[in-house]
Amino acid sequence: MQNWAAPRKKMLGLMIAGLALFVVGCMFSYMLYGPADETPVVEGPPNKITDGIGMRLVLIPAGDFFMGEFAGQSVFSDEEPRHRVTVTKPFYMGMYEVTQKEYMEIMGTNPSKFEGDSRPVESVSWDDAREFCRKLGTKENVIYRLPTEAEWEYACRAGSTHSWHFGNDVDMLGDYAWSVKNAGGSTNDVGRLKRNQFGLFDIHGNVSEWCRDWFHSEYYSESPRADPQGPRKEHAGPGDVYVTRGGSWESSAATCRSAYRGTNGMKASTSQTGFRVVRVLRN
Repeated sequence: MQNWAAPRKKMLGLMIAGLALFVVGCMFSYMLYGPADETPVVEGPPNKITDGIGMRLVLIPAGDFFMGEFAGQSVFSDEEPRHRVTVTKPFYMGMYEVTQKEYMEIMGTNPSKFEGDSRPVESVSWDDAREFCRKLGTKENVIYRLPTEAEWEYACRAGSTHSWHFGNDVDMLGDYAWSVKNAGGSTNDVGRLKRNQFGLFDIHGNVSEWCRDWFHSEYYSESPRADPQGPRKEHAGPGDVYVTRGGSWESSAATCRSAYRGTNGMKASTSQTGFRVVRVLRN
């Protein structure tokens, strides 16, 4: 009769050894990572969202960048000194400039000179832009506001240190921006040209965009590194001057640059000026 004792002993030994290895592996994993139910996967906010009026927004991550231009490379003195800025909190920003259709839905009026549902709204004052943000925020039960000047430049550059977010080749500007050379003397529908690395369209042209900050030509010399909010009101120029950014349909290439700082009085409303919104993330 065949003796099965030896093979059984061998098989049992292999099973015990395998079980021991499994237990040791589990213990090692526990030592490294803790119990599985203590380390759940936490999902961050989505990269793109669409709000209740169909406005599309993209997530701008927190990060550092160099704001302004180095001495000798700037076109205007208020772009100096170039300085490092930290944007400490991510935020959503409108993928496009606010369109006339969106503005009409919230405000019930369309002040634009160049009419078209998909064209950016223009001929709006700083107060008009702020009121749009307030009303939209109430409707959506979140905070909408204008971007700070630092947030705007950070979002525009999208990691670039060049004159424009795509580089230093001025001949490429027409691929990304509606300026005096290609706009045809008016605004154009949003989103028809190329976007930047964060997914923002028309950031270098079409309409210049209101920012939240008062303007001061020497603010960069005293700006805090983290989340600068702009100068105090008493430092703003005559007429309550606010910052505009981005260039417009009648701007030269130089005034469409990432570092260019435009200005306008709070009550001014021109066909060159519109805005883009920021949506604050919930805590």
